[in-house]
Amino acid sequence: MVTTTVVLDILIQTLSFLLLPFLCGGVLQKIRAYSQGRRGAPVLQIFYDTVRMIKKYPIDGPFSGFFSESSAIFAATFGLVLWSLVSFEWASLLFIPFLIGMIRFATVAYAVENGTSFGGMGAAREALLFIFGEPIMILILVVFESNVVFQANFANLSFGILFFLGATLIVLSELSKPPFDDPRTHLELTMVHEAMLLEASGRTRALFELAHQFKTASLFLLLTKLGLEHMEVFFGLVSFPIWKELAAFGGAILFSALIGYWESNSTRRKWIWIPELLGLNFIFMLILGILLKIGK
Repeated sequence: MVTTTVVLDILIQTLSFLLLPFLCGGVLQKIRAYSQGRRGAPVLQIFYDTVRMIKKYPIDGPFSGFFSESSAIFAATFGLVLWSLVSFEWASLLFIPFLIGMIRFATVAYAVENGTSFGGMGAAREALLFIFGEPIMILILVVFESNVVFQANFANLSFGILFFLGATLIVLSELSKPPFDDPRTHLELTMVHEAMLLEASGRTRALFELAHQFKTASLFLLLTKLGLEHMEVFFGLVSFPIWKELAAFGGAILFSALIGYWESNSTRRKWIWIPELLGLNFIFMLILGILLKIGK
């Protein structure tokens, strides 16, 4: 019985590791399309596009150099390491900001080396989001790994929900979702991620897109595990490895659907408003983290 349980647990983890990077982005796009009254692409369209693009040779611009040839490989590699870390937790989760930063560095380096105005503007906005979002991400991970045992009362439950909502805002910032960016506009000038990859084509574009899907799935799964950890603490749920893996898998899919619905029914804000929002969120999360530690 124990051997069967272990085998099933490994099988679920492996399937989750292979499928979630494509399912999270696919479900998000599908729900966004349904919310806008469209049928939308198939759920696995991202996988189909990645396979199609990776077979094509990239066309580099006249100013391309080292970063144009290697940045996509670096981004995909660090994205894979990030995804494996969140999935299997083989090291401290405090490595997550470093890995996200390396993915962002590779993408920004590619955009800046080509020297386009769109790429430079997208790189500047990407760096701005990282500078203001990284301290909050570290704070979330410190609280997540502190192994705090909460008392099951209304105050701690309220603090936990507010902390989860604050963490969700940082995930929206990391993925350039509303209110920080609006992928529905199809105007590269107003988009962060797409503006940096205007010059990418072929397998270069495929590897960058793969890195983005790895990061998306990693953040969704991280938030799901954060929520499940609080559910165990507050409601005394019995945690079996198989059920926990299934709940994490389903939670990541559900979170993708919620973000897709949010993306289709919200708009981006002015950039002069974003530093204030992230700064207030940092203070908010810091106070909540202290209250959670005090109320353990």
